[in-house]
Amino acid sequence: MRPFDYVEPETLDEALALLADDPDDTLVMAGGTSLVILMKQDLVRPSRVLGLRRLAQLREIGATDEGLALGALATHGALARSSLVRAYAVALASTFAAVATVRIREQATLGGNLAHADPAQDPPVTLLALDAMAVARSRFGERRIPLDALFADIFETSLEPGELLLRVELPRLPAGARATYKKFLPATRDDYATVSVAAVVATDATGACTHARVALGGAGAVPLRAYEAERSLMGRRLDDAAIREAAVLAAAATDPIDDLRGTAEYKRAMVDVWTERALREVA
Repeated sequence: MRPFDYVEPETLDEALALLADDPDDTLVMAGGTSLVILMKQDLVRPSRVLGLRRLAQLREIGATDEGLALGALATHGALARSSLVRAYAVALASTFAAVATVRIREQATLGGNLAHADPAQDPPVTLLALDAMAVARSRFGERRIPLDALFADIFETSLEPGELLLRVELPRLPAGARATYKKFLPATRDDYATVSVAAVVATDATGACTHARVALGGAGAVPLRAYEAERSLMGRRLDDAAIREAAVLAAAATDPIDDLRGTAEYKRAMVDVWTERALREVA
């Protein structure tokens, strides 16, 4: 690891000014669970690291008129324990509780997780299914980014130079909406998932589907929405035929790679299997 300057701003304005001063050679550190590893492996070589731990306002978790706001510096552990998160969607709290180990969950942050843009991580999948919106700010203003537009490629986001991720906003769920998150683990509970699926559905009094979201992890270069699968469910009863069709369409939406957790063909098959299981749980 080569030498670098480390700075810890006291305020958000100070952080944005420091980042704007040298955005190309400054790396932002939230929890540091991924960044420190990359630096030790000499995969990134910043001239300066901007530590955010003094910005307490970015750790806030709060209910809003529109739904829920999750601060970018909130840790996975804090989010998993939050009564507000659990009241919003038990599946969301369970997703944060499923991240890695207790030690990692108490250090790693929501903002760091999203900015790292690892397609096999847990939180982005459930957040996608919940129609999350990322809020970023530079010294020139604030920008709202739908989560499916935040992820550009593996380990790449659409955040612009000089921007900090401030929070994630979640809209109110439709009345009676049901949500779940499932991941297929190849070995231990703290491993990355081979594939993961989040599903959110709502139905009317007749049982017809009025709201459907299916999001996938480990199934491509970015966490992704299975839009065709969602459309196939709308207006239909969530019977065996509807669920099977949606699962097949979800698998068709994937573009996985061969790696130690399985071949692309195997992962596509697992998306089919686990999408069906997720949809049966919330039907």
